[in-house]
Amino acid sequence: MIKKAVQLLLVLSICSCNYIKEEQKPHTVARVNNEYLDISELKGIVPAGTSKQDSIAIINNYIDRWASQKLLYNAAQVNLSKDKQAEYAKLIRQYEIDLYTSAYLEEVVKQSVDTIVTNAELTSYYKANKENFKTTGALVKLKYIRLAKDHPKFERVKKRFLSSNKKDIKALNDMAIQFKSYAFNDTTWVDMNQIYTKLPFIKPDNRDKYINSGLSYQYPDSTDVYIVKVAKVLEKNQVSPFEYIEPTLKQLIINNRKLELIKKFQKEITDDAIKNNKYEVYK
Repeated sequence: MIKKAVQLLLVLSICSCNYIKEEQKPHTVARVNNEYLDISELKGIVPAGTSKQDSIAIINNYIDRWASQKLLYNAAQVNLSKDKQAEYAKLIRQYEIDLYTSAYLEEVVKQSVDTIVTNAELTSYYKANKENFKTTGALVKLKYIRLAKDHPKFERVKKRFLSSNKKDIKALNDMAIQFKSYAFNDTTWVDMNQIYTKLPFIKPDNRDKYINSGLSYQYPDSTDVYIVKVAKVLEKNQVSPFEYIEPTLKQLIINNRKLELIKKFQKEITDDAIKNNKYEVYK
């Protein structure tokens, strides 16, 4: 598809004299001064299944954008002051250094860092830093079922739902295909924004009516009934529960290890350079 589109584009271009003004190099589709756009650079820019007309438009746009960038760059080199060009050259060089060193350090860290974090480490880190982990919104533990009002086993479902017996919860799981939506795990903390999505009758302005620790109720709408049991609520700006931020704690510990590893590696490479007379400071 790309090859055909490019061939057609070349025919159109030759006829209109838009792109080729002098003898074309093999496998090129456009030229700006002494720079050429090779056909290989167009590979992959047209999604599979694109029509011929759209393919040509995509390729034309790519070529025009390539030409504009080259022309603007050439114009900038001519019109920007020498001081400004020197400033940008310095920035480009520093960016290149930063890019290479960051990529190298990332590879070193990837191969060396220990990503196993024990429960003892997590607990210790949490206890030492828990005041820094405050909730940014309310967290809730609850379970709910949404089912049709005329469900033939409505009362049995409700009784099992409100029960704390494991057999009743298992029975509900076995018949879960009959429910329009549900969540039975009320031991996991959930962000309040997820509750608004799952239980759309609850809004920020009526939240206190429906979300309180130990509250159980059923809410009917036009066709369905929601049965809800709230286990616990943790308000905003409270210390986040360990189990809720455990993944974050693990990532923070690993990130700290990475930083320590980078510092150690930088020191070792500097010390080694001094030792081998590759680095010295003149005084």
